Amino acid sequence: SRSKYPWMWKCLDSDLEVFSWAGIDGESIGNCPFSQRLFMILWLKGVVFNVTTVDLKRKPADLHNLAPGTHPPFLTFNGEVKTDINKIEEFLEEMLAPPKYPKLAAVHRESNTAGIDIFSKFSAYIKNTKQQDNTGLERGLTKALKKLDDYLNTPLPEEIDADSTEEEKVSKRKFLDGDELTLADCNLLPKLHVVKVKGFI
Repeated sequence: SRSKYPWMWKCLDSDLEVFSWAGIDGESIGNCPFSQRLFMILWLKGVVFNVTTVDLKRKPADLHNLAPGTHPPFLTFNGEVKTDINKIEEFLEEMLAPPKYPKLAAVHRESNTAGIDIFSKFSAYIKNTKQQDNTGLERGLTKALKKLDDYLNTPLPEEIDADSTEEEKVSKRKFLDGDELTLADCNLLPKLHVVKVKGFI
Protein backbone atom coordinates (compact mmCIF):
# COMPACT_ATOMS: atom_id res chain seq x y z
CA SER A 1 0.00 0.00 0.00
CA ARG A 2 1.11 3.57 -0.58
CA SER A 3 2.29 5.13 2.63
CA LYS A 4 0.56 8.24 3.91
CA TYR A 5 3.97 9.76 4.49
CA PRO A 6 5.84 10.80 1.31
CA TRP A 7 9.07 12.41 2.46
CA MET A 8 9.78 15.62 0.56
CA TRP A 9 12.76 17.81 1.46
CA LYS A 10 14.41 18.99 -1.74
CA CYS A 11 13.45 18.73 -5.36
CA LEU A 12 14.84 15.64 -7.09
CA ASP A 13 14.43 15.44 -10.86
CA SER A 14 13.85 11.71 -10.69
CA ASP A 15 11.21 9.22 -9.61
CA LEU A 16 12.55 7.56 -6.48
CA GLU A 17 10.53 5.09 -4.43
CA VAL A 18 11.39 2.84 -1.50
CA PHE A 19 9.43 -0.37 -0.94
CA SER A 20 9.47 -1.20 2.75
CA TRP A 21 8.07 -3.84 5.09
CA ALA A 22 4.64 -2.89 6.44
CA GLY A 23 3.90 -2.84 10.15
CA ILE A 24 1.48 -5.19 11.90
CA ASP A 25 -1.49 -3.19 10.58
CA GLY A 26 -0.39 -3.93 7.01
CA GLU A 27 -0.04 -0.25 6.09
CA SER A 28 2.27 1.74 8.36
CA ILE A 29 6.06 1.56 8.03
CA GLY A 30 7.39 -1.50 9.83
CA ASN A 31 10.36 -1.82 12.15
CA CYS A 32 12.84 -3.03 9.55
CA PRO A 33 16.44 -1.87 10.18
CA PHE A 34 17.34 -2.32 6.52
CA SER A 35 14.49 -0.06 5.36
CA GLN A 36 15.43 2.46 8.03
CA ARG A 37 18.99 2.39 6.73
CA LEU A 38 17.74 3.54 3.32
CA PHE A 39 15.46 6.16 4.87
CA MET A 40 18.38 7.62 6.81
CA ILE A 41 20.57 7.82 3.70
CA LEU A 42 17.85 9.55 1.69
CA TRP A 43 16.96 11.96 4.50
CA LEU A 44 20.61 12.91 4.94
CA LYS A 45 20.93 13.39 1.18
CA GLY A 46 17.87 15.64 1.40
CA VAL A 47 15.96 14.18 -1.55
CA VAL A 48 12.31 13.65 -2.40
CA PHE A 49 11.17 10.05 -2.19
CA ASN A 50 7.98 8.07 -1.78
CA VAL A 51 7.47 5.05 0.44
CA THR A 52 5.32 2.08 -0.50
CA THR A 53 4.74 -0.32 2.37
CA VAL A 54 4.37 -3.99 1.52
CA ASP A 55 2.25 -6.39 3.56
CA LEU A 56 3.93 -9.74 2.89
CA LYS A 57 0.79 -11.57 4.01
CA ARG A 58 -0.98 -10.06 1.02
CA LYS A 59 1.89 -9.45 -1.37
CA PRO A 60 0.32 -7.83 -4.45
CA ALA A 61 0.81 -9.34 -7.89
CA ASP A 62 2.20 -6.13 -9.39
CA LEU A 63 4.94 -6.14 -6.76
CA HIS A 64 5.86 -9.71 -7.71
CA ASN A 65 6.17 -8.57 -11.32
CA LEU A 66 8.28 -5.58 -10.31
CA ALA A 67 10.80 -7.53 -8.21
CA PRO A 68 10.18 -11.29 -8.51
CA GLY A 69 11.61 -13.34 -5.67
CA THR A 70 12.67 -10.23 -3.76
CA HIS A 71 11.59 -9.13 -0.30
CA PRO A 72 11.64 -5.50 0.81
CA PRO A 73 13.39 -3.25 1.16
CA PHE A 74 14.20 -2.39 -2.42
CA LEU A 75 14.20 0.77 -4.45
CA THR A 76 13.08 2.01 -7.84
CA PHE A 77 14.92 4.91 -9.46
CA ASN A 78 13.59 6.23 -12.78
CA GLY A 79 11.92 2.87 -13.35
CA GLU A 80 15.05 0.84 -12.59
CA VAL A 81 14.78 -1.67 -9.73
CA LYS A 82 17.60 -1.94 -7.17
CA THR A 83 17.32 -4.86 -4.74
CA ASP A 84 20.66 -5.42 -2.96
CA ILE A 85 20.88 -3.14 0.09
CA ASN A 86 24.65 -2.63 -0.11
CA LYS A 87 24.52 -1.93 -3.85
CA ILE A 88 21.64 0.49 -3.28
CA GLU A 89 23.82 2.37 -0.80
CA GLU A 90 26.68 2.52 -3.32
CA PHE A 91 24.29 3.59 -6.08
CA LEU A 92 22.79 6.43 -4.02
CA GLU A 93 26.21 7.67 -2.91
CA GLU A 94 27.37 7.73 -6.54
CA MET A 95 24.21 9.21 -8.08
CA LEU A 96 23.39 11.72 -5.34
CA ALA A 97 26.84 13.26 -5.12
CA PRO A 98 28.33 16.69 -4.38
CA PRO A 99 27.95 19.53 -5.02
CA LYS A 100 24.16 19.10 -5.05
CA TYR A 101 24.03 16.37 -2.42
CA PRO A 102 26.31 15.71 0.57
CA LYS A 103 28.90 12.96 0.54
CA LEU A 104 28.06 10.45 3.29
CA ALA A 105 30.94 7.97 3.05
CA ALA A 106 32.97 7.62 6.23
CA VAL A 107 36.50 9.04 6.18
CA HIS A 108 37.94 6.34 8.43
CA ARG A 109 37.69 2.78 7.13
CA GLU A 110 37.37 1.38 10.65
CA SER A 111 34.09 3.25 11.13
CA ASN A 112 32.44 1.09 8.47
CA THR A 113 33.10 -2.12 10.40
CA ALA A 114 32.56 -0.84 13.95
CA GLY A 115 29.75 -2.88 15.50
CA ILE A 116 29.43 -4.96 12.34
CA ASP A 117 28.75 -8.22 14.20
CA ILE A 118 26.35 -6.88 16.85
CA PHE A 119 23.13 -7.59 14.96
CA SER A 120 24.08 -11.14 13.98
CA LYS A 121 25.09 -11.94 17.55
CA PHE A 122 21.89 -10.37 18.86
CA SER A 123 19.78 -12.38 16.38
CA ALA A 124 21.50 -15.60 17.43
CA TYR A 125 20.89 -14.78 21.09
CA ILE A 126 17.24 -13.76 20.72
CA LYS A 127 16.34 -16.75 18.51
CA ASN A 128 18.15 -19.32 20.63
CA THR A 129 15.93 -22.08 22.03
CA LYS A 130 18.61 -24.00 23.91
CA GLN A 131 18.90 -22.80 27.48
CA GLN A 132 22.44 -24.11 27.82
CA ASP A 133 23.64 -21.83 25.01
CA ASN A 134 22.22 -18.60 26.45
CA THR A 135 25.20 -17.65 28.58
CA GLY A 136 27.71 -18.04 25.76
CA LEU A 137 25.55 -16.16 23.25
CA GLU A 138 24.91 -13.34 25.71
CA ARG A 139 28.61 -13.10 26.44
CA GLY A 140 29.36 -12.86 22.72
CA LEU A 141 26.84 -10.05 22.27
CA THR A 142 28.14 -8.17 25.30
CA LYS A 143 31.69 -8.47 23.96
CA ALA A 144 30.60 -7.06 20.58
CA LEU A 145 28.86 -4.11 22.27
CA LYS A 146 31.94 -3.47 24.41
CA LYS A 147 34.13 -3.47 21.29
CA LEU A 148 31.87 -0.83 19.71
CA ASP A 149 31.98 1.23 22.90
CA ASP A 150 35.77 1.07 22.88
CA TYR A 151 35.87 2.31 19.29
CA LEU A 152 33.55 5.22 20.06
CA ASN A 153 35.67 6.20 23.05
CA THR A 154 38.97 6.01 21.16
CA PRO A 155 39.94 9.41 19.70
CA LEU A 156 40.08 9.64 15.92
CA PRO A 157 43.42 10.82 14.44
CA GLU A 158 42.12 14.35 13.91
CA GLU A 159 41.10 14.57 17.57
CA ILE A 160 44.70 14.09 18.68
CA ASP A 161 46.69 17.30 18.98
CA ALA A 162 50.26 16.54 17.94
CA ASP A 163 51.52 19.69 19.65
CA SER A 164 49.80 19.01 22.95
CA THR A 165 51.59 17.39 25.86
CA GLU A 166 48.29 16.06 27.18
CA GLU A 167 47.08 12.73 25.91
CA GLU A 168 43.56 12.63 24.48
CA LYS A 169 42.07 9.71 26.37
CA VAL A 170 38.40 9.80 25.35
CA SER A 171 36.86 10.82 22.05
CA LYS A 172 34.39 13.71 22.11
CA ARG A 173 32.84 12.94 18.72
CA LYS A 174 29.07 12.50 18.36
CA PHE A 175 28.98 9.65 15.84
CA LEU A 176 31.07 6.78 14.50
CA ASP A 177 33.22 8.82 12.13
CA GLY A 178 33.06 12.28 13.68
CA ASP A 179 30.43 14.90 14.42
CA GLU A 180 28.40 14.23 11.26
CA LEU A 181 26.30 11.18 10.42
CA THR A 182 27.76 8.95 7.70
CA LEU A 183 26.81 5.76 5.85
CA ALA A 184 28.39 3.83 8.72
CA ASP A 185 25.84 5.29 11.14
CA CYS A 186 22.98 4.64 8.71
CA ASN A 187 23.94 0.98 8.74
CA LEU A 188 24.50 0.60 12.48
CA LEU A 189 21.96 2.83 14.24
CA PRO A 190 18.75 1.08 13.05
CA LYS A 191 20.19 -2.24 14.20
CA LEU A 192 21.16 -0.82 17.59
CA HIS A 193 17.62 0.52 17.88
CA VAL A 194 16.22 -3.01 17.50
CA VAL A 195 18.61 -4.27 20.18
CA LYS A 196 17.53 -1.41 22.45
CA VAL A 197 13.80 -1.99 21.85
CA LYS A 198 14.26 -5.62 22.83
CA GLY A 199 15.69 -4.38 26.11
CA PHE A 200 19.29 -5.51 25.79
CA ILE A 201 20.88 -2.06 25.88
